[in-house]
This record gives sequence, C-alpha cells and structure tokens, in this order.
Amino acid sequence: MRKLIITEKANAARRISTILSDGKSTSKSTSGATVISFTAGGDDYDVVSLRGHIIELDYPKEYNDWSAINPPDLVFAPQVKTVRVKSILSTIKDLASNADEIIIATDYDREGELIGMETVKAIDADMTKVRRAKFSALTKGEVETAFANLTDPDEKLADAAEARQIVDLSWGAVLTRLISLSSGQVGNNFMSVGRVQSPTLKLLVDRHEEIENFVPVPYWNLVGKFGMLAFKGDHEKNPFWKKEEAEAVLAKVNGSKTGTVAKYQSETKEEYRPAPFDTTMMQVEANKIGIPPTTAMKLAEDLYTGGYISYPRTENTEYPKSLNLRSVLDKLKDSDFKAEAAEILAQERIYPSKGKRTTTDHPPIYPTAGATSDKMKGDKWKLYELIVRRFLATVAPNAKAEVTKCVIEVEGENFESTGYVLKEAGWKKYYKKYLPASESKLPAMKEGDVVDIRSMAIVESETKPPYRYNQGSLIQEMDRLQLGTKSTRHDIIGKLFSRNYVQGNYMIPTPSGIALTKSLEKHGGGITEPDMTAKLESDMLSISEGKRTLDSVVTESQEMLHDVAVKISDESADIGKEIKDALHSQQHIGICPTCGNNMSVKRSKNGNFIGCDGYPDCKRAYPLPRGALIQTVDTTCPVCGLPQLRIIRRGNPPSVQCIDPKCTSNIAMNDLGLCPTCNNGHIRIMFSKAGKRFAGCSAWPACTQTYPLRPRGTIAPAGKSCAICKAPMIKVGSLEECINPDCPAKKKAARTVKATAKKKVSSE
Repeated sequence: MRKLIITEKANAARRISTILSDGKSTSKSTSGATVISFTAGGDDYDVVSLRGHIIELDYPKEYNDWSAINPPDLVFAPQVKTVRVKSILSTIKDLASNADEIIIATDYDREGELIGMETVKAIDADMTKVRRAKFSALTKGEVETAFANLTDPDEKLADAAEARQIVDLSWGAVLTRLISLSSGQVGNNFMSVGRVQSPTLKLLVDRHEEIENFVPVPYWNLVGKFGMLAFKGDHEKNPFWKKEEAEAVLAKVNGSKTGTVAKYQSETKEEYRPAPFDTTMMQVEANKIGIPPTTAMKLAEDLYTGGYISYPRTENTEYPKSLNLRSVLDKLKDSDFKAEAAEILAQERIYPSKGKRTTTDHPPIYPTAGATSDKMKGDKWKLYELIVRRFLATVAPNAKAEVTKCVIEVEGENFESTGYVLKEAGWKKYYKKYLPASESKLPAMKEGDVVDIRSMAIVESETKPPYRYNQGSLIQEMDRLQLGTKSTRHDIIGKLFSRNYVQGNYMIPTPSGIALTKSLEKHGGGITEPDMTAKLESDMLSISEGKRTLDSVVTESQEMLHDVAVKISDESADIGKEIKDALHSQQHIGICPTCGNNMSVKRSKNGNFIGCDGYPDCKRAYPLPRGALIQTVDTTCPVCGLPQLRIIRRGNPPSVQCIDPKCTSNIAMNDLGLCPTCNNGHIRIMFSKAGKRFAGCSAWPACTQTYPLRPRGTIAPAGKSCAICKAPMIKVGSLEECINPDCPAKKKAARTVKATAKKKVSSE
C-alpha cells in the first residue's frame, strides 16, 4: 500500500519519519514543498508537513474597503477560505491521488483536527481513505502505537474549531472597524477589539483602577521578641486599627522582663505534592523564572517536536493509568537528573499526585526523554528542567514538616509565635529551587516555662492595594473565567502589548487601553464581560460532543453581535470623542516653552521620541527615558520650564523628572560623585536599553569607567568618596557603601566576616 502522512509542522514530519522508518528515510523538494519518503512494513510512505493553517478564513475582497462597508452589515457577510501556501496543497493533492490511505497526523486537539480536515477537504480527498493518528508525545512507543491503531477523523472536533474561527473573525472584524472608524484610528493605528481580548483588557483596567483609587489605612502591630533566639511573637489582637490601643497594651507590658509559656503545641504535618502540569500552570511557573507565557509556549513546542516532552497543550492534571511512570524515570537516567530519577525508582511503590482536572485527549505535561545542560542551553533548558522537576515532584513522597505554635503570656496579654521546620523533604527535595525559603525555628518549650523578653515594639504599617497582574497570574485568571483557550491565551496577552493597550512587566493599562475599555463598557452591550465569552467556550464543547451544530452556534453568535454592532454604531460619535481625548492625553507631554505648541510622543524609524508639534519651525526634541514606563503629569521643570514625566522602572520607586536628560535637575538627581579614573567626569546613574541601571562616567567615551548597581531600591549619593579607592560612596536605604565592587576595603571586610564565621564554627 502507498500511504500519505500529513503533519502540522516540519519537525514533527521529520521525527515521525525517523521513528517509523528506523532512520532510513529520504527527502526531496517538490514545487517548494519537502516530501519525506520511506518504506516500512511492506508499505511505501510519503510525509508532507503543513505550516499550521495553510488555508485562511477571511471576507471576500469587496469587503476590504472599510469606508464603503457599514460594519453592522459585515456581521452576516459570507466568509471564504483561501489557500495561503498553494505549493504545499498542490503537492499533497498530487501524492493523495496515488495514495491508498491518507493519515492525518496533526496535533491532536481542536485546532489540529481542523487543520487536518480542512486540508483533506480542500483537495477533495476520498474521505473513506482518510484516517487519524492520535498521539500525545513524539516518542517511538507513542508514535508506533498511534500508527498501529489508526482511528477515524473527528469531524465534530473540527467543527468546534471552525465555529470558533468564524465567530472570532466576525466579532474581531466588526468591532475593530466600528471602534477604529469612530475614533479616526485607521491604517496601522487601528484600534483592535476582540471577543476574548476586550474582557481580558477589562481585567487589567479594573485592577488598575482599584490600585489608583486605593486609600491606604494605617494600622499598628505590637511585636515582642523572646528568648535566646529572639523569636518573634505577635500580639493576639494584631493589627490594631487605633494607635492609642496599641500604645496602651505596650505601656502595660513594657516594664516586664519575662513572659510565661501559656501554650506550646508541636505537630508533624504532611505537605502534599503539587499536581502535574497542565498548560496554564506550566506557563504560570515558567513566568516565575523569567520565561513569559508566549516564549514558554514556543519553547514547549520545540521540546515536544524534539521528543523531549509530551504535548504541551493540555488541561489534564491526572496521569493516565496507561502511562508507565517507571519507564519515564528510566529515560531520565540519560540526563542531568540521573541521581534524582534513581532515588525515586528505588521506592517500593510509585504513585503520582493528581489535580482536579481530568481529560482524555492528552496527559499532563511530562518529560519523554533525557537531556543535559551542556547540550540544551538557555531558556529552553530552564523550561525543560522545570518540567522534569515538576514531574519528579509529582511522583516523589509527600514532605513532612514540624509546625510549632506557642503563646507567651505577658501581664495578661498574649503573644503568638509559629515555627516551621522541614523534617522530611520528600517532593520538595526535587522542586526546592522554585520554592521560597520558609523555615523559622522555635526553641523546645513547655507550658509554664519562663522566657526572657528581649524587646517590645510597635510597628506601624498601612494596608496595601491589590497586586497588579503579571502575565502568569493573568493567564490563571483567564483560565478561571474561561477567557480563551490554553492555546490562545498567551497570544491574546501579546496583542494587548502590540496594540499599546498595556505597558511594562506588570501590565499597566495605557490611556488608550483604559478609554477603549470604558467606551466598550458603556456602549458595547456587555462585550467586556467574561460571561459572553465563557458561553461560547461552552458551546464549542457542545459541538465537539455532538449536542449542538456548527451552524446553530455561529447563527446565535452573529445575532448577538449584530445587536451589539447596531448599538455601537448608533453611539459612535460619543465613542470617538472618548477615545480621541484619551489618545491625545497618551501622546501629549506638555507645552513647548520656546514656541507654545504642544510637545508629544513622535515615531521615527529609530524609535519613539518627544518632539515639538511646531516642527520644522521649532526643532526641540528629547529622547524618551530608556527601558521605562512613562506617564504624563501636569507639572513643569522648576529649572528649565520643560514638561515633566512620571518615570516607572521595575524595582525602583516612581520619580518625576524633566524630559531633558541634560537638565541640571536630572543631573543633580543622578550624580553620585567625581569619577576616580579621570578626575574630570562625574559618576552618574544610567540605564541600558532594557532599563537595567548602572553607574558610568559622564565623560564617556573618553572615560569608560562603569560600576554595577543593585537592581532594586533607592540609591542616593553619600556626598563623599571612599577613603581607600576614591570611588563615590552611596546610600542604599540605610546602608552606606563604596560603589566599587572591587574596592580593597570591601574585600578585606569580606575576609574578616568569613574568618569570624569559621572561628565561631570551630569553637562550637
């Protein structure tokens, strides 16, 4: 028999061919498409890879003129499929005409099913010849099993994906045109609106408003320190919302020298293992180690097609009983985790943890082959290690910790302390690099013991606003609200950045992002609420289960969209004004002191800058601060009269400064002292393109003296030079130190500390 295999990506085509042919395949290029050929089991195979969707859904060309088509009329307009890569489809059609069997081997999910089905339908294939290979890992065992147990394609699953495609195109096109035309933002500056994108943006805008409107409330904690270890005890009434109440208790206990142990309880608690990785949690944990969700998904895809991990798009958190866990551990013996795998294999019984989600399409993400850090580098290795360590944690024993609770009574007032000591590391041994350090030991005591009071103090604090979302926590919230899918959420977040609706690591919405959200909330008939999107996700599932049809879901969605489109169209004048005002505030920086025109953010091929709207008559222009998020303010520089900006950099408190980097106000703010190398320039705080701060000489390039700076905290000049190396002294919080990391005084101090510690250990 002659068989044709269609894969989604070139890497998958190569790997499947290598496995099925035992490495004895050949490849050739035919009309711009690569065909891999081999013989196995008496059958001749040809393998062709697609490039994702080679068939594109769009409106006919006559609907491309935004000004000629009323957007509400676009709701029920026909959508047509066009071939994006004709050479690949032509090659597949030629090979299919001679094939006895056509095997779809695209990713086994909703999208992969559609990609395969639309391809075979586009070439008018005899559907009785079409079969489906389902696998969750590109390993020898899984691939061979999949091709030995071919199934029929799942047309309902493909219909669910196609329904999403149709609905997303119509909602995105209609709403984007409506908002863009209303606000006068067309061409490259169009205002993007989407079925999932807009509710996601609303999450960020709502959180931003919570933070901006948050009014901190002061409170006071009464804290005691006890015993030789000076362990901390919090008063049982903490926090005190009235200072005088805390002061009254402090006055009551302040004269006491000792306290009495009123309660002491110690118990061993089992700490359960984490659940296996689904896509969402993998992205969340990857984001914590500096790999954004979009990057994590790309790397995970590479690891999957390379045969190192299982399929990375899954909602399952329970390993199937068919997965041989010992076999997975055996494969890790050929990796940097050989010792860890051997330890777990030595267990008498291996049983995994499980989460709350169970699906039958794919298992949780787990390693399928060993790898070493000398061959796999950078973020790819970091993600692979994270996935391996998560797997090890799910099959290791539970951890055990000793948790101690103690109450110290002082003059009738109770102070509560807790201690935590890990007794059996269990799964934490393998996953500890991703866990915060949390041990705090209490001394062994019993009720009635008397302990010394080391100190009593009132600590003043204030309530904090809610945290901003980062990309990881936003993906978790999108998952909880059923906004988007495991495969699309990272792309949605990417669009928010690319359209300049949000900025920075903590995703602060821009004025245009806020204005768009507020307008849609006011005029959009509920499209910013997650309920509408969540219902469509439920409808997709109903289609794949055969409870609803593609046509019924699409028709219902289009009718809903038409009502929204008519409402927005009727109120377009108000929407346009709201968004135009916001865009003006986003780009407007202030008034030019030379000519009186506005100064605003301009675009050029070399990047954005601040320039005068009176150009070319007025040529005032200034660079934007490097690696920073900027916000406009209504103040001007007291020194030169230019507008000021609020500058936000990660790890540094916000600051308001003049737009002219050479203004003496900015120079004074960043000047740390005279350069010891050239004795001419001054050492100043500077920033790289990525926003990383360092100190460098103002006489650059004549003097190249630089010093690294701590990434976080306020740095201020100490107003003097180091007595040893003459470099500037700086203040970091309450600490005063030489800026020079190679200062002989620092090295001497480090040696003294090390010697003292060594002497102490020896005496003990």
